[in-house]
Amino acid sequence: MNPQFTDTNALLVEQLRQWMNATEGEHFEFKEANNRFSFEDLAQYCCAFANEGGGKVILGVTDKRPRQVVGTQAFPQMEDIRRSLMEKIPLNIKVQEIHDSGKRVLVFDIPSHPVGVPIEYKGRYWSRKADSLVQMTTDKLGAILAEAGHDFSADICNGATMQDIDLNAVEEFRRRWIEKSRNSGLALHTSEQLLRDVEVLRDEGLTYAALILFGTRQALGKHLAQAEVVFEYRSSGASGPAQQREDFREGFFLFYDELWKTINLRNDLQHYQDGLFILDIPTFEERSIREAVLNAISHRNYQLAGSVFIRQYSRRLVVQSPGGFPVGITVENVLDQQSPRNRRIAEVFARCGLVERSGQGMNLMFEESIQQGKPRPDFTGTDNYWVVLTLSGQVQDIRFLRFLEKVGQETTASFGTHDFLTLDMIHREEPVPEYLKPSARKLLELGIIESIGRGKHTRYILSHRLYSALRKPGVYTRKRGLDRETNKKLLLKHIMERAEHGATLAEFKQVLPSSGHRAIQTMLCQLRDEGQACLKGRGISARWYPESSLKGEQGE
Repeated sequence: MNPQFTDTNALLVEQLRQWMNATEGEHFEFKEANNRFSFEDLAQYCCAFANEGGGKVILGVTDKRPRQVVGTQAFPQMEDIRRSLMEKIPLNIKVQEIHDSGKRVLVFDIPSHPVGVPIEYKGRYWSRKADSLVQMTTDKLGAILAEAGHDFSADICNGATMQDIDLNAVEEFRRRWIEKSRNSGLALHTSEQLLRDVEVLRDEGLTYAALILFGTRQALGKHLAQAEVVFEYRSSGASGPAQQREDFREGFFLFYDELWKTINLRNDLQHYQDGLFILDIPTFEERSIREAVLNAISHRNYQLAGSVFIRQYSRRLVVQSPGGFPVGITVENVLDQQSPRNRRIAEVFARCGLVERSGQGMNLMFEESIQQGKPRPDFTGTDNYWVVLTLSGQVQDIRFLRFLEKVGQETTASFGTHDFLTLDMIHREEPVPEYLKPSARKLLELGIIESIGRGKHTRYILSHRLYSALRKPGVYTRKRGLDRETNKKLLLKHIMERAEHGATLAEFKQVLPSSGHRAIQTMLCQLRDEGQACLKGRGISARWYPESSLKGEQGE
């Protein structure tokens, strides 16, 4: 068995023991599930935990105390069940498999619902009451909905009428909605009924969402002039007039495709060849750019006067939108938390397939940039008044693309955004933060990365086999060697400082707490073979001295 897998599983077993001692309540649900477990029950538990702040469903452990590991044969294909859950529930649900004394345990880790977004399964909002699943009360549902604050896009625009709606925009939305839903009956609805169906038209009048998505240029100029997207092309970062500028002040469905065509006019291909490996990569990936635009439209603050600016340069694209991040969203949690500031707009996007699943847009941008060897999306410049998103189109490391190819499509198909992010940080020699450690353990088990050191001193590098496949075995040796040589120098420094009394093995363990007994012994032997240190005595009286000090004693 892979020793890295053994070490990782041992840590997981230790974590499982802690969970088993926890009180079953809001954050844990234990089920024996010896042979099988209902997908319906699992989906409802995932829904309930999400609505209650997140938690874990653990299969293969008895419910009553003292809890015992009994093992489960349910859901033998972990990635299949994870994919099925995410198709039904718009959350990044993680699945872990732990082996305790030969018995298999499955842990489903369910995140909290996005701010202001209750989670439903088959039209019902679930929560938990004692050991049972119940439908969420109206009060609790209302409390979640109130988290995101006021939705300006759902407000009525006084004075706006159907004359302010461009029917071409409505027809474009209808086409997309029919294509997404395969409901041909939508073709029979009048334009007015279609707007009522998506709740942008109510008895009281048109909402601001209706104008933002379907309004004429004249209507937006009159009622909401800031609802515009300004595109600029600049050949450099120098100040001054742009080489091209386009103002899109009209319903979103009138200019969405036209905006991409404008960007794509200067979207060159970057050609790379490494041996027989040939690849053409577009500077700007269409899906990522479209997602960035959708985010700007659905998340910006329309009560502020600024416009959305999209500035295209030869190798990067910057999207700047007014209002800062929505409540509860930060640069650190932007991949895991979602809170659409303009919910009514986001719901229309979801109806017609522009937004497939909650929170997947930002994840897609990160994954595509990493898979194409480009810098990750950057939020530098974001503050309380603006969100600034920079998408770099410059491919930096073609061999990292070969690395992903060597990992294999079958393997990377099971990767989540955190897995790609972890891999990219290790590749760029950045420290892996605590919240990405589960992804690092997964990559260790797959043999894609290796670990150096132990505990809080653990570092990660790409695996030897993958460096060899990339024709970079020397880089692997350097990374491993630097760590070993640095530790040897620390050991020798301590030996020199303890030259008078000698240094014990217990002291060396204090010097290198992340290194094991055998690793320290190996490095000490290397120092001895290099003529830098000597061992005197045996057992508990054994001491290490500088080679020169022992020679001095012998000379006397």
